[in-house]
Amino acid sequence: MNDDLASQAADPSLPSGVGETAADSQGCLFALSQPPLMLFLAVIAALLLFTALYDLYPW
Repeated sequence: MNDDLASQAADPSLPSGVGETAADSQGCLFALSQPPLMLFLAVIAALLLFTALYDLYPW
């Protein structure tokens, strides 16, 4: 079959993390660098901050 793909696969006898490529070891932290997600999280954080301050110091 295709020996190129077989040589890139991690050996199951190795401990986890050994033999992984850089793309496999990146994890899901890439999702946090997306601007729409960061904007959404900033809006949610601002709303939580506003409501907390409103509860602490009623106008």
